[in-house]
Amino acid sequence: MESLATSRLVAFGICTFRRPILTRTLQSLAQQDPGPGFRCCIIVADNDDQPSAQPVVEQAAADLPFPVHYVHAPSRNISIARNALLEKATALGAEFLAMIDDDEIASPDWARCLLSKITGSGADAVLGPVLALYRPEAPAWLHKARIHDVVPVVLSDGRIHTGYTGNLILRLDSAPVRGRRFDLAFGRTGGEDDVFLSGLVRDGGRIDYAPEAIAREDVPAPREKLSFLMRRSFRSGQTFGRINAPKSLPGRTMVAVKAAAKIIFLALSAAVMALSPSRRNRALMRASLHAGVCSQLFGRKILELYNS
Repeated sequence: MESLATSRLVAFGICTFRRPILTRTLQSLAQQDPGPGFRCCIIVADNDDQPSAQPVVEQAAADLPFPVHYVHAPSRNISIARNALLEKATALGAEFLAMIDDDEIASPDWARCLLSKITGSGADAVLGPVLALYRPEAPAWLHKARIHDVVPVVLSDGRIHTGYTGNLILRLDSAPVRGRRFDLAFGRTGGEDDVFLSGLVRDGGRIDYAPEAIAREDVPAPREKLSFLMRRSFRSGQTFGRINAPKSLPGRTMVAVKAAAKIIFLALSAAVMALSPSRRNRALMRASLHAGVCSQLFGRKILELYNS
């Protein structure tokens, strides 16, 4: 057996806010075998005002094979909780931090696949896919369109320029990651992961993808509704506009004109595809995203996702 001194520590990090199903996520982490040369621990950052998740974590910890660390990281700003994971993992001497959401289930080889990719590729960060678990009663178009599946966008240059934190591993000792923190200004609106990872790439870091490192996420009934999906797309557009909007008025105007043209085109496309719910609703969601871009260019208040 390898000694603790020679093995490399990987921390599994979870941010949580009033979700009892956190227990299920922890149980899925208990099945992880990172492979030879690695040892594991779990860090849970509770973003509630009160330490509501502490009893859940302490009860689950008794049945987990790894050390479990609870951190109270109030309040209701997801960036605070994400930063608490980074700080605790660094304090523990972890070389890697693998992040997963508190409503997700890690596949049995999740950690091994993430670690294999990040150590083999030399990347600073690696993303895995988050695949939706729909209720049998969910609308048929959702089962067909897989709207809630999350995978990275690979641009024409072959690189991944940003990502998400629902299935992510970071190399904590790499220069683009070391000392980087999530922006508190995006901690209620969402987009903090986009700012963090796009900044990592901008500063010379590299993001890779491990398609076999699968996490699965339940989609509750309220999130199946088209109204929710359009609202989420609108907020994503606002975040994009907030991060990428030109500073000059002519530049902003040009972006707004292009976004407005896309909205018109997508609205017409949705009308043409009225008999195909999956294609029609995708077009409506894209139109909502571009509407969000326009709203942010003209100073509309950003929708908050983490305010309750």
